Amino acid sequence: MAEPIIQAHDLKVVYNVGKSNEYLALRVRELEIYPEEYIILFGPSGCGKSTLLYCFLGVLPPTSGELLVKGENPYKYDWRQMQNYQRNTVGIIYQAFNLISSLSVLDNVALPRIFANDNRSEREKKAMVLLERFGVEKQAKKLPTSLSGGQMQRIAVSRSLISDPEILLGDEPVGNLDATSTKQVMDTLMEVNTHDRKTVILVTHDAKHLPYAHRVYFMKEGYVDREMVNPERDQIKKIAKGKTIMTEVEKLARLYPYATQEELRVKSIVNYITQDITFDQIERMEKLVQLCLEGRVAEEDVYSALIAPFAAGGIEIPPAKAAVMVKKIEGILSSARNIRQYRQRRSEKIYTQSQDERVRAIRREMLDLYAGQVTPGDVEMMENMIALRIAGFIQMEEFENFLKNGREKNGLNFGSHWARVLSRHLEKLIAQATHL
Repeated sequence: MAEPIIQAHDLKVVYNVGKSNEYLALRVRELEIYPEEYIILFGPSGCGKSTLLYCFLGVLPPTSGELLVKGENPYKYDWRQMQNYQRNTVGIIYQAFNLISSLSVLDNVALPRIFANDNRSEREKKAMVLLERFGVEKQAKKLPTSLSGGQMQRIAVSRSLISDPEILLGDEPVGNLDATSTKQVMDTLMEVNTHDRKTVILVTHDAKHLPYAHRVYFMKEGYVDREMVNPERDQIKKIAKGKTIMTEVEKLARLYPYATQEELRVKSIVNYITQDITFDQIERMEKLVQLCLEGRVAEEDVYSALIAPFAAGGIEIPPAKAAVMVKKIEGILSSARNIRQYRQRRSEKIYTQSQDERVRAIRREMLDLYAGQVTPGDVEMMENMIALRIAGFIQMEEFENFLKNGREKNGLNFGSHWARVLSRHLEKLIAQATHL
């Protein structure tokens, strides 16, 4: 196994040393990153992940401790050595594209090679190869301001690779992009790691990106809280036998990425004593529901997938329970569509009997959950309040109080439990509707 390309030992970054507002921004006891690894520094804003990244870049000297890149401390370099380090050893892409608006795309990508004294034809040839590779060669003569966010970030990636650095750093590079552009850029970074065999170190707070990495460092309040090995990627760092097995706690970490290890263990126990299906079943169920949301699976096939044996690729849910699940899924998706259509027609100022029927369908789906009795007057009042809530004229708390309060307060007197259950169910429907 190769030696680590980056090593950190007892690394600290302290701002305003010796002053009343002294602040410990980063403390890393031990960290090793190996050549060709894809590493993610993950955590909420202010946890120290970007601070650590800029230590790697050579622009933020540690207050104490040791940082070695390729066996050398970059903060002991003179300015010429540092220039060479930031040109040939590390490259970086930012959340902001940092493209020069008055230069063409080709000139933006080629710009770093001007300072390396490459002649014009040589640097433009290198730049064009990268633009072609990342599918933006047709934009070469255009100004950056005429391009989409995804195109500009792929151009920024091209620029970061023009000097062929060994390490590519990314500081929230997809933070301002839409879903399509985000996937394009993340796939580009994956290609840089697998095809170019570059070491990629990405800062992100988005848990959806974690499967790209070989290893993830979860950061919290300036320190590394835990390390997670991705069993879906062949590991470069030598991992202890059994370490790549995805434990239940690690599966929970994907569901609750900001939870501490202690909190994850608690959730594991609570899940065991309150749930009768495993996390492996839940993962397959999530994929099945995703297909439902995308309209890629017929309703009758959902039931078949739920009851099929686990060894055959199914989820192995008992038939009676599977039937209940199918009914719930169908009810949620149907009500969510009704809410979406209701909101859309209302925004277009279209008022027809179909609008009333949509509200009635939502009310029926909600009352299927309710064990109590309702009068015709209750039904009418409930439909009026549902219409107000899905149109955004009242808040969740107002709807919940309406269900809970007694008749003297113009409520339905459903009680606290059912008011909470039904109001939260309606919020789930609204949340689904806004993303359909």
